[in-house]
Amino acid sequence: QVQLVESGGGLVQAGGSLRLSCAASGRTIYYYGMGWFRQAPGKEREFVAAIAYRGGDTFYTDSVKDRFIIGRENAENTAYLQMNILKPEDTAVYYCAASYGASGSSTMRRADSYAYWGQGTQVTVSS
Repeated sequence: QVQLVESGGGLVQAGGSLRLSCAASGRTIYYYGMGWFRQAPGKEREFVAAIAYRGGDTFYTDSVKDRFIIGRENAENTAYLQMNILKPEDTAVYYCAASYGASGSSTMRRADSYAYWGQGTQVTVSS
């Protein structure tokens, strides 16, 4: 079992930055692909970014490419999402997720690939 807890959400003006953290416990995340998803009010949960297990390949949805950076700090058993140049359309609840042994793009973009999820953290971007 892996427990995930997100932090770092909040209210920020358009153009600003936030760094979301995902603290894992129960098992080391070294062997887990880590993903970030988001869900805006009235919308489906959508893929944002992912990083393969062993910290190799990264994947992003087109709308956040060149603005967001996903990373992992295996020694601290955490993953993060650095969000820059935030836009009002980035407003959503952001969820961290873990998938054992995940590494491929198509796999990591699917929510049903992930067995473990955090409770979410709210990000609100004002215009």
